[in-house]
Amino acid sequence: MHKITLIPGDGIGPSIIEASVNVIESTGVKINWDTQFAGLVGIEKFKDPLPEQTLESIRQNKIALKGPLTTQLGKGFRSINVALRKEFDLYINLRPAKSYKGVHSRYSNVDLVVFRENIEEFYSGIEHYIDQQKNAAETIGIVTRFGSERIVKAAFEFARKNNRKKVTIVHKANIMKYSGGLFLECAKSVASKFPEIESNDVIVDNMAMQLVLNPHQFDVIVTTNLFGDILSDLCSGLVGGLGLAPGANIGTSASIFEAVHGSAPDIAGKNIANPTALILASAMMLNHINEEVAASKINKAVEIILAENKNVTHDLNPINFIGTKEMSNEIINIIKSL
Repeated sequence: MHKITLIPGDGIGPSIIEASVNVIESTGVKINWDTQFAGLVGIEKFKDPLPEQTLESIRQNKIALKGPLTTQLGKGFRSINVALRKEFDLYINLRPAKSYKGVHSRYSNVDLVVFRENIEEFYSGIEHYIDQQKNAAETIGIVTRFGSERIVKAAFEFARKNNRKKVTIVHKANIMKYSGGLFLECAKSVASKFPEIESNDVIVDNMAMQLVLNPHQFDVIVTTNLFGDILSDLCSGLVGGLGLAPGANIGTSASIFEAVHGSAPDIAGKNIANPTALILASAMMLNHINEEVAASKINKAVEIILAENKNVTHDLNPINFIGTKEMSNEIINIIKSL
């Protein structure tokens, strides 16, 4: 029996969490869900966007499945996702981007994995206004040898374990000669310890162009925090969008699995949200806790239902579509038949 923290989240979060939990339970994996709250619901219930009891639950259980949380633009409380990453040192942001038959996209047979450093650089929270009139602001991005080496090592170890052939290091060392240069130096040093895996390095602006021109030339991508945030969304766009984009935030003492899209409050409670990204994140979570058979069943069922392209939500098929709950039930029916 696994004990896992469950954070329903805001907006569409509760509906896609419910769908994902039902899918997981259909595999036969036994989980004791410890439901906690954060975001707008955390404020409503506990006057805190990230209540201490939610943090304590993650500390105890070490694994969490999380729905999307609302962060206000340019005001209000700081990003809860960033706060969670800092609190639990979730230094790996793992973002796969995979093509599915039946899903309209510009490319087929794309299978990329982005490793984004998740703690340092421009998202570390070191920023302030530099004048009283707030006419200028400054953000400081810190890149360390320790942080750089461990994210690159994680990418190469993933490649080795999963029979991936190539790791691409993405940077801006031509302009950011100190911070970008340090990351590139560390990455090349780590790469030298994995001689069986091909590696190369690409400047980030060229990388954006190359991904759009020909994503098939890449396999595993590793980069810094800001570049990883941007490029991982770009990769999602290559395969059909954020509705198909699962994510994991992995550290040495805890890991949090999520859909990377937003809380979409405008469609909350309407039973029309696409649950695929969070269901795929659930499969990633099951793999992480060594429930590989169950994870494989979920991934296979999702592949089948997307390929059929009839029992899916409106964003995937605006002509012949069903609701969030109904789509998850169709996935469950396939799982039970496997």
